[in-house]
Amino acid sequence: MSPCDAPYPELTSAVDLCRPDGRLNPAAAGFARRPLIRPNLRGGPGWWGRNKRWEYWGIVTPEHVIGVTIASLDYAGLLQLYLYDRRHPHAPPIVQDALLPLARGVVLPDLAATFEAHGRHRDLSLSFAYTPHHAHLRLRSPRVRFELDAPAHGDALGVVIPWSPTRFQYTLKDVARQLRGRLQVDDESFDLRPATSFGVLDRGRGRWPYTMTWNWGAGFGRRGDHTLGLQLGGKWTAHTPGTENALLVDGRLSYIGHELTWEYQRDDPTAPWRVHGPRLDATLTPFHLRRADTNALLIASRTRQAFGHWSGWALDAHDQRHDLESLVGWAEEAANRW
Repeated sequence: MSPCDAPYPELTSAVDLCRPDGRLNPAAAGFARRPLIRPNLRGGPGWWGRNKRWEYWGIVTPEHVIGVTIASLDYAGLLQLYLYDRRHPHAPPIVQDALLPLARGVVLPDLAATFEAHGRHRDLSLSFAYTPHHAHLRLRSPRVRFELDAPAHGDALGVVIPWSPTRFQYTLKDVARQLRGRLQVDDESFDLRPATSFGVLDRGRGRWPYTMTWNWGAGFGRRGDHTLGLQLGGKWTAHTPGTENALLVDGRLSYIGHELTWEYQRDDPTAPWRVHGPRLDATLTPFHLRRADTNALLIASRTRQAFGHWSGWALDAHDQRHDLESLVGWAEEAANRW
């Protein structure tokens, strides 16, 4: 890999995210192929309200697109369920959200390699149980239920983005996890099989500015004999030393250490999205758009998430070109005040 592709240091041993005083540990600024960063966010009056913790799973099967979230913003917790039926493109999606004052009912541990994140509010219950090599996902709601297994398959992109010594983010993006299990939607049951059902884990632990906008793209699927995963980010990493861009081939991560150019129409997010740079040129053609808007005093957000199929190409660390044709996934713009 040439130096221009990896200007950010690679971390190869476990490291704390924070120093004892709660500020960013400079040794944690880098990227990793495994969850090596220990996100030891400290409490206290100086930090309360800026801590953001979340576990998000994006799931795509031949029949459905699903998004589930457990999040804590210190002063509020958030549980989210989104399900779109790909067989019935004009049917309204199933959406269930819960905003919990002071994050009561939400548990999101920071340090343990083996832990369970869970949240419950009335008739919505979410649980994500993790071991170093496995995740078990469970959801209960009036219309949707699932029990899914997501074994770890290889590398995942962990990266710490430093805005300042007091504002920083650790994110873990684990794309192209193959899923197995049972999904029930109303009166229908579906068996999820690893060859055609994929999940993406987005784990976040950090201290954010009050306002922030980001782009995120993910793609996954099989091309010939290879399983490919695509992880793309933008805006929130600008003017920092790191990126959250990577290509995964059969579980092996190639880090893309430069910012990519995002081209899309904010007034028409159903149009194609293009993301490109020297080592990648990818276009997402949407088949569904998720619109999510929240305005609740301290918390406001606007998300446009386009689900679709990728085309284009990407180079791995050995300069081998990989065709991205027909990878499924999404591209989004999210603006938050939190």
